[in-house]
Amino acid sequence: MFSDNLTQLRKLKRMTQEDIAEAVGVSRQAVAKWEAGETLPDLDKCRKLADLFEVTLDDLANYEPKENMGLGLPPKGKHLFGLVTVGDKGQIVIPAKARKLFNISAGDQLVILGDESQGLAIVRSEEFLALADAASKMLGK
Repeated sequence: MFSDNLTQLRKLKRMTQEDIAEAVGVSRQAVAKWEAGETLPDLDKCRKLADLFEVTLDDLANYEPKENMGLGLPPKGKHLFGLVTVGDKGQIVIPAKARKLFNISAGDQLVILGDESQGLAIVRSEEFLALADAASKMLGK
């Protein structure tokens, strides 16, 4: 996992092993051993790598592309919860992992926003109304 994730992120950022080594303060050979799965970096180096690639430390160490539709590591704070199916009345089921992360429970109200060029967004009604209220105050209305 770790070695594959490190290699994928390095290539995605178009960095060399030397670039990585310089950024975290190790030799190129150390990076080569990490990518080959021969050794693992200490926690401090892992944190530096996660910061360098803008991913979470947990994702750097544990992310499994095969469990995420074959897609690579997402940037920190971004999530792929999987596919949902739209029912015949337009309903969808929000995956349990997403409900847990965003503390969504039965009966909560959500706002669905749409942008024809970028798609849909789902926002808690409280946050949306607070944002709308703040925007209204800024515009002096």
